[in-house]
Amino acid sequence: MFISLGKFIVRRKKSVFVLFIIAIIAAGGIGSLAFAKLDSGGYSDPKSDSAKAATYISDTFHVKDPAAILVVRSNNDVTDPVAVSDAASLESAIKAEKGVAKTLSYWSAGGALTLVSQDKKAAYFFIYSTEVDPLKAKDLGKIIETKYEGTYKSFRVYAGGMSVFNYAISTKISKDLAVAESLSIPLTFILLAFVFGSLIASAMPLVVGLSAILGAFFFIYLITLFTGVSIFALNLITGMGLGLGIDYALLIVNRFREEIHHGKTVEDAIVKTVATAGKTVFYSGITVIITLASLLFFPQMFLKSFGYAGVTVVAMAILGALIPLPAILAMLGNRVDKLVVRKSAITPKEDGRWAQTARFVMRRPVTVVVLSLIVLGIIAAPVKSVVFSQVDSRVMPASAPVAQTAEIMAKYFPGQEGNPIEFIIPKGASMGTQILDFANQVAKVPGVVRVNPSEVAGDTVRFTAIHSMGARTPAAEKMINEIRALPHPQGTLVGGVAADYSDSQNGISRTLPFALGWIVLGVLILLFLFTGSVILPIKAVLLNVLSLSAMMGAMTWIFVEGHLMWLVGKFTVTGTIDTSMVILVAVVTFGLSMDYEVFLLSRIKEEHDAGKSNIEAVATGLQRSARIITAAAMLLAIVFAAFLTSGVTSIKTLGFGVAFAILVDASIVRGLLVPALMRLFGERNWWAPQWMKRFTITH
Repeated sequence: MFISLGKFIVRRKKSVFVLFIIAIIAAGGIGSLAFAKLDSGGYSDPKSDSAKAATYISDTFHVKDPAAILVVRSNNDVTDPVAVSDAASLESAIKAEKGVAKTLSYWSAGGALTLVSQDKKAAYFFIYSTEVDPLKAKDLGKIIETKYEGTYKSFRVYAGGMSVFNYAISTKISKDLAVAESLSIPLTFILLAFVFGSLIASAMPLVVGLSAILGAFFFIYLITLFTGVSIFALNLITGMGLGLGIDYALLIVNRFREEIHHGKTVEDAIVKTVATAGKTVFYSGITVIITLASLLFFPQMFLKSFGYAGVTVVAMAILGALIPLPAILAMLGNRVDKLVVRKSAITPKEDGRWAQTARFVMRRPVTVVVLSLIVLGIIAAPVKSVVFSQVDSRVMPASAPVAQTAEIMAKYFPGQEGNPIEFIIPKGASMGTQILDFANQVAKVPGVVRVNPSEVAGDTVRFTAIHSMGARTPAAEKMINEIRALPHPQGTLVGGVAADYSDSQNGISRTLPFALGWIVLGVLILLFLFTGSVILPIKAVLLNVLSLSAMMGAMTWIFVEGHLMWLVGKFTVTGTIDTSMVILVAVVTFGLSMDYEVFLLSRIKEEHDAGKSNIEAVATGLQRSARIITAAAMLLAIVFAAFLTSGVTSIKTLGFGVAFAILVDASIVRGLLVPALMRLFGERNWWAPQWMKRFTITH
């Protein structure tokens, strides 16, 4: 198949190139429409009890969550005539804004005590949107943030709520992404010129990167027509698009040069390159796709979004590496080495530093394995202190208005008025005594400030409770679990933001074993088909677990315990780390690690199949692939490390986690542990039952 593809590309190289240009222009134009459709939410489990409660609240009781919440603070008591007058003026102005369905404030609610601060100098404004889903009221969030945040007459106004947070974080991520790209892209191209050795060759990752990024944007736009997609997916698309562009271009260009230097014609070199490096790219990419597809198992839109983004960007990178890149190389021929920057990079050595390193490691395999495991164990040790949660306003910089609003709410108000616990009892109209007993028990649960009176719609009863802690925290999850453990009327549904958070965490825990099973089984099968070995796939999975453990330990030490801010930049230390982001980083790094594993094993197997001994196959394979893996890892780390410039903690986590994991993987794991273990296992590396051999891929 790959030989036929190579021959076709050589014959139709100009047509392939023209179609590539047309395709990326069309994909970029259509894909750009996706940006306005992306959401900042998506952490809920749509099949949970809290989601069912939300449906009752909306459909039966016709109650909506406020799209925006204002805290207005006065120098005087909120009942002061000036404050009353200014509040009326503010509420009137907000009601006139586009997208506002209604408002509710301390003053318009007749001086409701639940809407005023303990010192009587601050009060709430709740703003409801005409949108059914407050998270989609991004335009309203923009109006409230840009027009009302700050000073209004005698008030200091603080803006928060779902739509404001959605607008603020979307804007922040877009700006931070532009900054990260402005830093990473020029630096990456400078290093690409050094790694590829010539300016012409260093432009080749653009072919694959543009195919991956713009192609993924196009498919993400199509997906947004049917379901929600998180704005955070943009960071994964750009990071992986550039990273895989570098990885795959390095592999293809390096093999093309190798064949040219062995005396082949340009046409024969292209066919051989597609048949060898192209095949490696294909199976490597499929391995990454299988890994990232595991994110589609999770119920949360946030994680599904990364599944959509990851699968599409990798698939487009494979296509870019297998079709337009060989076509361009076929047109360039020997001119790919024009404008030389570093001559030694153009003609790789047959026997050099990496081969010598491999032989050194294989002379002392036990020592290398033990020392490597000790180092990785020390790095992984802090993971015992990890605490999981979800993002809230503290994910933004402390100086951000939306973060300051949350701080003001916590400081001056006794409970989370805008985030009550919701209790829905279908067919509860005849359960008066039971419901009253249940409500009294709820009021005694630690963290509950008070329980509000119930209301009835048809035969369904609803009441709410106000709690004191942040809604998306481990403390809130514990509170919800205690409430659900209480004796309660049959059919009771517990909802609200805290319950939604608890259900989301439970949804992740419930789904994780299936996702892990999918990854492990898929990778084991694919690597077996590729290598013909039972041992090598098992070792690959176990080594990746070591990389992930080290990454988790480092992330815990930094983002949970608050170390190393001089390197990663300032962020609000919450003592927790976002569960969804940890899942994402782990899956992405596992996929990229398998990418490098296939690169390495492919070349070792090629040398072994050519008749070399296990030791020489490893040494030669490492010499010919480790340079590519190390360069690719370094460049990919730069792409993701640029995300550390973001002010959003989740993006910092993504950037650090991926960059750290791939550097550890490319150095300690691929450079030391793999050759050491290959030496210890010897020819047993390639063992498989004879009956299984017929299922392997012929190289």
